[in-house]
Amino acid sequence: MILNFGLVIYSTNMWGSAGKGAISIVIANLTIISFFANIFVGSSMTYFASKYKTEEILLFAYLWSIIIGVLISITFSFNHALKYSNYLIALSVLSSLLAANINLFVGQQNIKMFNLYTVLQQIIHIIFIIIIVYIIKITSVESYFIAQISCFTVLFLISIFQVLKYCDFKNISFSKAICGKLFDYGWKTQLSAFLQFLNNRVSFYFLEYFKGIVSVGVFSVGIAFSEAIWTVSRSLSIVLYADVVNNKNSNEAIEKTKVSLRISFLITLLFIMVMLLIPAEVYSMIFGKDFNQTKEIVLLLSPGILAIAISNIIGYYFAGINKLRILNIKAIISLIFTIISSFFIIPKWGIRGACVIASISYCLSSALLFWRFYQITDFHFQDFFLSKKEFNLLLRKVIKR
Repeated sequence: MILNFGLVIYSTNMWGSAGKGAISIVIANLTIISFFANIFVGSSMTYFASKYKTEEILLFAYLWSIIIGVLISITFSFNHALKYSNYLIALSVLSSLLAANINLFVGQQNIKMFNLYTVLQQIIHIIFIIIIVYIIKITSVESYFIAQISCFTVLFLISIFQVLKYCDFKNISFSKAICGKLFDYGWKTQLSAFLQFLNNRVSFYFLEYFKGIVSVGVFSVGIAFSEAIWTVSRSLSIVLYADVVNNKNSNEAIEKTKVSLRISFLITLLFIMVMLLIPAEVYSMIFGKDFNQTKEIVLLLSPGILAIAISNIIGYYFAGINKLRILNIKAIISLIFTIISSFFIIPKWGIRGACVIASISYCLSSALLFWRFYQITDFHFQDFFLSKKEFNLLLRKVIKR
C-alpha cells in the first residue's frame, strides 16, 4: 500500500494530471483485459490448484493469457489509446502469465509467496522507473509502461522456475473436461469481478468524455486512495478464499469470515479517519497544485470505501463456496445505477458527481451482499467488532511478533 502511494505521488509530480490521466486510462484498459484473461489465470487457478495437478491446468492458463492478451489489446488499439497499444499488448500478456503463477501459489495456500510477489511488483517497478528515467534518460510517460513491462518479465521468469521445478512433465495433458471446468468456474467469477470493475471505472470514461483527461487524472488519485485502503480487505479476502476452498467445514468457514469482517471494518475505518484528518493543503503539497480536490474526493468516497472493504470479505466467501449468482446480481444492479446516473450527474457536477455516484453504488452493491449473507448465517451487528477475548488474542500475537 505504501509503495503504491509512492508510485501515485511520483507519477502525479513527474507527469502532472494529464500524464496521470493517460496512465489511468491505460491501466484501466489493462485491468479490463485481465478480467478476460482471469477466466483461466485468476480464481479458477486458485480453486482447482488443490483438485488437479499443476501440469493439468497451467498450460491452459498460459495459452489463454497469450491469446487474450494479444487479441483484446488489438481491439483497444482502435480507440484513443492507440499511442500506447504496443505497451498494452506486452503488459496484458506478461501480467496474465505472472498472475497464473501467483494464483497457483494461493491455491496451494502458499500465502508467503503470494505476499512476496505482490510486494515485488511494486518494488521492481519503482527500481526500473529510476533506471529508465534517471540513467537511460527516458522521461516521458512511456517510461512508466516500459518499467512495468520489465518488472512483469523479471517476475514471471523467476516464478515460472519455482512452479516448473515441482512439475512432472509426463503428466502434462490437455483434458477437455478439465478445460471445461476451468472455463465454467472462471467466467462466472470473472463476470462478477468485471462488472464490479466497470462499476468502479466507468466514471473514468464519462469524465474523459464530458470533462477531459485532466479531470480523470485528478479523480484517479482519489480512487487510488480507495484501492490502497482496500489492500487490507483484499489481503484478508485472499487468505480467507484460500482457506475456504481447502476447508470442508462450513461452520468454521463462516466463523473465519466473521473474524475477517471485523478486522477489515476496524482497520479500514481507522485508515479513513486518518486520511480525513490530513489537511487539504498537505494533499496539494504531496501530489501537486492540480490535485487540491483530493481531500474532498476522499471524503465523498469514504462511505463507499468502507462498504466495499467489508463486502469484499463476503464476496470471496461466496466465491469460495461456489455461490456466484449473488455476486453477478449485485454487480449488474450497481453497474446499471452507475451508468444511468453518470449520464445525468457527471456533465453537471463533474468530479464531485462521479464521487457521489461511486459511493452510492459501492454502498448499494455491498448492501445486497450483506442481505444475502444475513439470510444464510447467524449474523449480528456486534460481529463487526472484536470481542474482548479476540482483542486480547490479537494483542498477544502482535506483541509476540
